[in-house]
Amino acid sequence: MTHLNDMALFVEVAKVKSFRKAAEVVGMPNSTLSRRISELEKAIGLRLLNRTTRKIELTEAGQIYFERSKRIVDEARLAHEQLGAMLEQPSGLLRVSMPVDFATVYLTPLIAEFARLYPGITFEFDLTSRRVDLVAEPIDVVIRMGELKDSRLIARLLGRHPRYLYASPSYLEISGEPGAPAALTQHHCICMPRVNSWTLDDGRETVEVSVGGRFTLNNVGMMRALAVNGQGIALLAERIVADDLTEGRLRRVLPEWQGSSVSVHAITETRLLPAKTQRFIEFLQEHLGRI
Repeated sequence: MTHLNDMALFVEVAKVKSFRKAAEVVGMPNSTLSRRISELEKAIGLRLLNRTTRKIELTEAGQIYFERSKRIVDEARLAHEQLGAMLEQPSGLLRVSMPVDFATVYLTPLIAEFARLYPGITFEFDLTSRRVDLVAEPIDVVIRMGELKDSRLIARLLGRHPRYLYASPSYLEISGEPGAPAALTQHHCICMPRVNSWTLDDGRETVEVSVGGRFTLNNVGMMRALAVNGQGIALLAERIVADDLTEGRLRRVLPEWQGSSVSVHAITETRLLPAKTQRFIEFLQEHLGRI
């Protein structure tokens, strides 16, 4: 089948009846343009142009081909323009799976801003940290925090969030405030399952401290709530506890030290994404990447 690009080149030559002028319009060397039209004529099996030293004329076949081709090329250009408009203002249903705490505490204001930018998109959110089967389930993109297991899926880094130590004033009043990372071994630390140490850094040195306590759980929201309720020291992303800090429900502990940052990824099945998904990922990269 004749390539649409060659058809478009022929239309430009036929319009101006000159290889030189057409070459200027399409930004291509005159010799390359002439060769492409010759290849098109060979593919069709008919001469489309009569070339002389002074001018170019359409053959009978060339005139018929020009009239048909011009409509096809114009339709193709219109289609591209319409697709371009879709890319600028994508529409459709966007299905996203997100961790509940990160979504409700931090992503919701960003999603509201994204929704204002793209009024043609509707949303369906699955708030969970479970493993999602992107092939079998109707989900466009999965947002996950933490390190990813090797997989055949496509993961894009959205940002890295530093984590700090927090406790409630009531806990610190009863248990005292640790003066150094090593003192954490004497405190109740609220930890994730199978985590028995925290790596902390003050910009000069990195230390690993053994930690443990009465509560082990895999939900950031409940870890925050337990810390607010005086049950120990938690290592959390600052955005998760921003309101608690403002209201005085939590205080930063060992403020010069920070924990290892937690990464946030967008996971998709393929790199070939519809505009709605691509724009959503780019938007999150722009905003989460600043942190």
